[in-house]
Formats: sequence, C-alpha cells, structure tokens
Amino acid sequence: MARRTRVLSALALAAAAALIPVTATAQQPAHPAAPCGAPVRPASQMTVEACDSPGRIIEKAANIVPTAGQLAWQQREVTAFTHFGMNTFTGREWGSGTEDEKLFAPESIDADQWMRAYKAAGIKQVMLTVKHHDGFVLYPSRYTDHSVALSPGSPDVVALYVKAARKAGLKAGLYLSPSDGAELPHAWHAEWVEEIRAKDAAGETLSLPERMALEDGDRAPAGQGRFGNGSAVTERTIPTLVPGDDRAARVKSGKLPTFKVKADDYDAYYLNQLYEIFTQYGPVEELWLDGANPWSGSGITQKYDVRQWFDMVKALSPDTVVFQGPQGVRWVGNESGVARETEWSVTPHTTDPWTGLGSLPNDSTDPDIGSRGRLLEPGVNYLQWYPAEADVSNRPGWFYHPQEKPKTPAQLMDLYEKSVGRNASLLLNVPPAPDGRIADEDVTSLTAFGAGLRRTYGADVRRKGPGPYTFDRVAVREDIRHGQRVEKFAVEARIDGTWQRIADGTTIGHERILPLPAAVTASAVRVKVLESRAKPYLAATTLHLSTAPAGP
Repeated sequence: MARRTRVLSALALAAAAALIPVTATAQQPAHPAAPCGAPVRPASQMTVEACDSPGRIIEKAANIVPTAGQLAWQQREVTAFTHFGMNTFTGREWGSGTEDEKLFAPESIDADQWMRAYKAAGIKQVMLTVKHHDGFVLYPSRYTDHSVALSPGSPDVVALYVKAARKAGLKAGLYLSPSDGAELPHAWHAEWVEEIRAKDAAGETLSLPERMALEDGDRAPAGQGRFGNGSAVTERTIPTLVPGDDRAARVKSGKLPTFKVKADDYDAYYLNQLYEIFTQYGPVEELWLDGANPWSGSGITQKYDVRQWFDMVKALSPDTVVFQGPQGVRWVGNESGVARETEWSVTPHTTDPWTGLGSLPNDSTDPDIGSRGRLLEPGVNYLQWYPAEADVSNRPGWFYHPQEKPKTPAQLMDLYEKSVGRNASLLLNVPPAPDGRIADEDVTSLTAFGAGLRRTYGADVRRKGPGPYTFDRVAVREDIRHGQRVEKFAVEARIDGTWQRIADGTTIGHERILPLPAAVTASAVRVKVLESRAKPYLAATTLHLSTAPAGP
C-alpha cells in the first residue's frame, strides 16, 4: 500500500481515542484456494505466502494487531522484576545448582512491603523469579528436592508473592528459567569440574558458570540429572502424578486438565513445573522464558520442545503473554532498559514463532527489527505482533548485594522515557535483601521516581485551563488496536501565530515521548504523519512539563 501523508489536528487526535476496538484472531485464517487474493484481515500472526507481492506483505504488516493479552500488557507500561532466590543468600548472580537448600534462609518475607514499594513507583505489574538458572525453586515442587521445601520454614514464596500482588491490585508474572544447573547430569558435571580445575591451573580465563562450579568443588548438582541427559522422547501425561499426589482425585474427575505430550526427561520435568505454577498460582499475566544457556559452550545443552510449552500455557491461561513466545513479547536487545529510536511491534520471522524461543531472523540486538526492508527480506514466512520489553536492574546486579546502590529518580525517569516513551515496556528489577524486605534506599528512590512520573505525565498541561501552554515533552500515540503503521511523523506547534516544527520521529506505536531541547509556549499542537504503511490511526497526543510543581 502506498505511503501517504496526513495532518491531524489536536481535536481529531482527541476524538481518535474513542475508536471501536478491533477483534483479532490468534492466527490469520487460511485461504488455500486463493491465499494471495483473499482480503487481508486483522490478526496477531500471519503467514507470508510465496505469491504475496511486496505491497501485499506491507499490507499484511499494517494489519498485524495485538492480542487482548498483549494490548493489556503494553498499557500497563512498567513491570517490577523481583530477583529473589538462592543467589540472594550466596552473594552470586548465577548459581551452580549444587547449593545447599538450607542456605535460603530469609529472616521473613514481607511481600506486602515489596508491593507497596512497587506501587509507589507507579508500577502496575510485578514478576518473580520462581526458578533462576541454578534450578532452585521458590515453591515446594513435587518434582525436585532443590526447593524451599528443604529450606528453613519451607516458605512458599510464590504463593506469598502472588497473593500480595493481587491484594495490592497488581498484575502478576512469573519467571521460570528453562536452563537448570541443578539438573546437570552428575557424571558429566564431575568431569567438567576437573576440566575447569585444569584450565584454572593453566591460568586460562574462566566463564562465570565455570567460576561458580569451581568454587563449589565436588558438590554434585542437587537434582536428578535430567538436563541434556540424552533421554528418550516418549509419550507422557502432564501432570505426572507422584506417590500420594494430592491432585489425584481432581485429575481423575476432570476438575484438573491433563495433557498428553511427547517429551524427554527434562521437557517432562519443565512441563510439570509449568503445570504446577499455572494451576496453583495462575492465571498470570506474563511468563518469562530466559534464553540463557550457561553450559552450551562446555558441551552440554537441552533441546526444548517449546511448542508443547506454549500450547499448555495457552490452554491454562489464554491471556498470558510469554516472553520469547508466539504473539508474546521480545527482548529489546540490551539490559540497559533502553529501546530503539525506531521500535517496531510488528516483526518478520523465517520460522513459525510457535516452534522456537524468540525466533527473530535477525539478532535481537540488531538496530533494525521491523523496517520495510526487513519485512521484504527473502525467507520471511511469518509476521507477528511482538512488542519489545526493556529489562534493567535498579542496582548493578540482578540480585541484592549490600555494597551496590540503586539508581536515582532522575535515572529512572530517563529510563522510562527511553523505554515506555519509545514503544516498549520497562521491566525494572528491584531485588529484595536477605532480610526479606526491599532496602530503604530503593524505596526512597522508587517513591521519588513515582512522584516525578505523576507530576510530569499525570495530566496534559492543557487541562489546567485556556492556552497558550508551556511544555517540554510531547507524547504521541497510535491506536494500536488497529496495528502499528506510522513510519515517519513530525510535531508542529503554533507559536506566536506561526506553525513551527518542534519534533519529529519515525515509529510511534503505543507511545512515543519526545523530549524537547527547551520548553516552548504554544496555542496549539498538531501531528503530521509523513509516511505510513496504511491509513494511520492516532490516539491522544498529550503535552507535559517536566519541571511542573508537585501536585497534591
């Protein structure tokens, strides 16, 4: 579809916010008789057919829309990440999987205090690391002894967390690392430790996982050796009931669903844990699947059959968005909390997004994720709605370390404007300390950041009365229920009776915040869409002043 130029007045922009919602299906309906002649209808994923012309591919991209879960996720804008686990008590960032469960010994777990701190920052969703790469599980799982069940007091941290989040009115997400050091095969691990000792003796540089394994010496992994053990893929039932399983009657009666899968030992283990967290603590709004594989360079890895994971999650919690999952959310490409100046929520894929983690044909760190050039590259077979999530920690590490200091309110505001303000969601990690509380200095910074956020972005300056208006921030939005279409735009202000360009940009998406070099005073503002993939649908454009005095 040809690019087009449109000018929308401030009045038209305000009216655009009341558009009728677009209903999207999970997959573009197939038209086998004439796939390239059928109308293009809105969907969250579409197939690129061999007979599609470049124009039709761009038309399809213009009609990729978010699912209900994705739309709600992006409207929440900021999620608090909670890295809490074995590493909190060992002082590490990545554990080995051999740690004694009794090391996890918080004095208390004040999850309500965590939620108060997060809410003070204006956060609307929270997410807990249920299992990090060390494999230690923060609820008493039936499928491993490497969990809080063997820790002092046996605290079910996941239950406490989800209950506190819901009590506080916050949406909840859970992180379950696919990689699992506790499940490394014991014989392989013993040989690997000897190889690490030889490398260390020779003065060679060790990786972080190697250093942790060396520190723990001859301690064996705490699990059952299921990760990358070469076990056969066989038909299995999820949940796999264990002796004395308290779910047996509910499974037999059909009150709890069952799933027939084909899996090896580790995939079955992981599916059983997914089943546990979704049936015991769900539904949840986001599932985070980390792509890290600490041992792949050392000769061991695990092949995941992720299609079965995604299918089960979809059945148990239909509106959950999956990080690195199909029609889910993607990594922004760095751990600095900063999105691209040109950030597309519509991405091209060479492989079916249901069959892999991530599945972008170009690396997530690539500066160009979804331009026309990317969409039209040879080998692109799928398009999907796949918005960016910008993760960053409030401290230098992901887990709490007493010598580290949190970011300042000004730093947090800058991150907000460079993530949420660039069509991404901000995933801000704020780790609790070993005493089970978020440190006072973090709370102070979060509270000041939240107050500043409300002062600057809590209301449009035009709500204060008749113009002219003084502002130094312009927030432009598309109505993403119709997709993301704008490729280039400009903002103009009427200053002393003359229209002047004050800002411009490429993509808009959910929200684009444009900080101005200096404050301007204008009687009106308008947005010019200079290039678009199809008819643009803009939502409200708002004006803000970063130096506005604190309100009530």
